[in-house]
Amino acid sequence: MSIVTIAQDGLIETIEITGLKKTRESFLRRLVKVKPGTVYDSLKVATDVERLNRLAGIAKAKHTLKKNEDGNYTLTYDLEENFTIIPGIRISTANNGEFAFRASVFEFNGFGSNQIYGGFYSRDVFDSYGAFWEAPYLFSNKFGFGINYQKNVSLEPVFFDEGTVNYRFDSSGFEAKFLYEFNFHNNAELGIRFSNETYDVEEGEEVLLNNNPASLEADKVTLFGEYEYNDLLIDYQYVSGFRSLLNLQLATGGDSPLDDFFIGRNDFEYFARLGEKGNWANRVRIAYASNSDSEFAPFALDNQLNIRGVGNTIDRGTAAVVLNTEYRHTLYEKGWFVVQSNAFIDAGTWRNPGEDFSQLLDGTSTRLYPGLGIRFIHKRIFNAVFRLDYGFGIGEEATNGLVFGIGQYF
Repeated sequence: MSIVTIAQDGLIETIEITGLKKTRESFLRRLVKVKPGTVYDSLKVATDVERLNRLAGIAKAKHTLKKNEDGNYTLTYDLEENFTIIPGIRISTANNGEFAFRASVFEFNGFGSNQIYGGFYSRDVFDSYGAFWEAPYLFSNKFGFGINYQKNVSLEPVFFDEGTVNYRFDSSGFEAKFLYEFNFHNNAELGIRFSNETYDVEEGEEVLLNNNPASLEADKVTLFGEYEYNDLLIDYQYVSGFRSLLNLQLATGGDSPLDDFFIGRNDFEYFARLGEKGNWANRVRIAYASNSDSEFAPFALDNQLNIRGVGNTIDRGTAAVVLNTEYRHTLYEKGWFVVQSNAFIDAGTWRNPGEDFSQLLDGTSTRLYPGLGIRFIHKRIFNAVFRLDYGFGIGEEATNGLVFGIGQYF
């Protein structure tokens, strides 16, 4: 964000906030950094406007400055609120007839202070569910807390040399984390997760040779941290700027092949406005796991995670490099409603269990999926982007697939 500071002689005498319906004014006054009695600084005010624009409860924030008779100023933040009780649905299909969905309901501006709470139910062969609560500014305008409970059960293919075995994977666990905002651009999370994980064979037991397990169980304790650098400017459906999101995990408590391991992943995102109606969006994901020889690898090649059209968990890896790039163009916009087209290329390469890093470059695990999509957007409902994408696989064994979800893919 590049903004020139304009020097002013007067003080900010009064700060007014207009347009509020649900969001608590006391919460916003605690959050913004500009305070009454301070010298007007256009950079600080512009930063506060962008801080308000990032809140789930705010669709659009603007400001006006009025000079009073005594030479001081009245600063007004004019806000347009989002509707923030959001139902969600995520559906994916592929040529082989696979079907999975996830339904959820979340409140993103709980108690008028941008607290998040809600839950989900999903069906991916088996039933899964979870409940969440997160208050990013619970203790101060920088320090927050969150907890959740999840039970995720899915049919997970594991790829042995002798063939593919489908396991019922059941992970149940409780998580708590602290959140801290260092400044406008930098924030972090630190937490701990306690979980029980089991793998039980559902299909393919006949290929379990060389002591490959029919069932596994582990009580895991996972320490995790996340660091975000965020320099994004948001203007309704348009985004510009750069963001980096680093996620680190250290899992302990299991035995081979579910023994202790480390995971590191970084998403680099870059967005640019192209003309009045275009938006170019890019994401590069780099991921690494230390359990390089375990077939129970943590990274999945999946429709909803990285490559649109590829199918539901068709491969696993212990390292990955993924590129998603897309051009979004506003076809129609009137009032709160937007129709946006989308043309994308998703590409990635994986390191399979037991392989070394050279596999990321030799082409044996590379996937390439161009595709087209459409978005239906409600500008005044938080994250109300209904997306539909169709990916076309390139290669001899590539598939095509339809992916539906709520929110932009990234």
